[in-house]
Amino acid sequence: MAKEKEHINLAFIGHVDHGKSTLVGHLLLKAGAIAEQQLDDGENKFRFVMDKLGEERERGVTIDLAHQKFSTNKYDYTVVDCPGHRDFVKNMITGASQADAAVLVVDAKDGVMPQTKEHMFLSMTLGIKQIIIAINKMDMVDYAEDRFNEVKEEVGVLLKSIGRNPADVPFIPLSAFVGDNIKEKSPEMGWYKGGSLMEELDKLTPPEKPVDLPLRIPIQDVYSITGVGTVPVGRVETGIMKKGDNVIFLPSSNVNGATGEVKSIEMHHEQFDVAEPGDNIGFNVRGVGKNDIRRGDVAGHTTDAPTVAKEFTAQVVVLQHPGVITIGYTPVFHCHTSQTACTFLELTSKLDPATGQPQEGTPDFLKTGDAAIVQIKPTKPMVMEEAQKIPPMGRFAIRDMGQTVAAGLCLKVTSAE
Repeated sequence: MAKEKEHINLAFIGHVDHGKSTLVGHLLLKAGAIAEQQLDDGENKFRFVMDKLGEERERGVTIDLAHQKFSTNKYDYTVVDCPGHRDFVKNMITGASQADAAVLVVDAKDGVMPQTKEHMFLSMTLGIKQIIIAINKMDMVDYAEDRFNEVKEEVGVLLKSIGRNPADVPFIPLSAFVGDNIKEKSPEMGWYKGGSLMEELDKLTPPEKPVDLPLRIPIQDVYSITGVGTVPVGRVETGIMKKGDNVIFLPSSNVNGATGEVKSIEMHHEQFDVAEPGDNIGFNVRGVGKNDIRRGDVAGHTTDAPTVAKEFTAQVVVLQHPGVITIGYTPVFHCHTSQTACTFLELTSKLDPATGQPQEGTPDFLKTGDAAIVQIKPTKPMVMEEAQKIPPMGRFAIRDMGQTVAAGLCLKVTSAE
């Protein structure tokens, strides 16, 4: 069997109407992931591809992810953004779709707009290390090199403000609608010496498997299987689990955590001796009953147990909130498989959206667009880790009123010992 290609999760970010949907649609077409007949006629033919998915998402039905996957000679990609600020964030922080890289789409006519800044800052907050800048709609500015350079300069200022060196970031002039510089180099822009979008994507580095970090398996479900016993199911986020390991489940209904020995590990109905990051597994643990564990608990080695947070300090970006967020606000935090109501105890300081540095003074409230350092207290025990140490276990989305109102990451945990 041929070795599977390495996989990269890719987010498309940028200001509304700068052509993200069109770019994703045309890219999927050029990569052979969709057929020409799946496109609408007329001006918005490429947008249709992703908008159709958008509709499905609004109705809450399962999306056929095949639409959002494509391959190049080198990698398999999953597009984790169906454009739209809200979905981008929810999709990016919850579940497995943590973006490994982002394509920031900027309209050559408009240049940098408010959401361009917000998305760039958000990508930094969420720890996306690799970014490609697509300067789109070059056909609308007659493929002018001067205009490309002006926008490149503007975006460069933005990159520097979040501590990135513009010289290390590829800038690609393209037209998502016409198809210039998506797969093949465009004859319209002979002055541009870099690669096409697909060529630049293949220069990205796939994420390393975090095998050296402590073992963390957020539990999705727990089954009781005749002849086997209790079988928790989850995805290994970090570390390695072997048969015979002693593991602990926290926060668990058992006060000190439920512990036991791993008797078997199963994936796709096959037995394995070892599980590593990215593996979706079922595993049987001797000495642990079905009622000891539930969804939202996290398994780790007894020697380096998951951290149950009494309180934690977090960096939060308010994405959309109809009112203001004040001390005492208690929405639901979605972190790994846990959904736990948490209370804002203290608004420590606002962050400057341009630099990410704390500003003077304690804010009275937070509103849409604000980023801040806050102190949070879960209403019941939950596992939370410092994002710096174990990234997948330290990122969260905050949901309220049926939408994602904020996103963030954990900076420091006070454990509940």
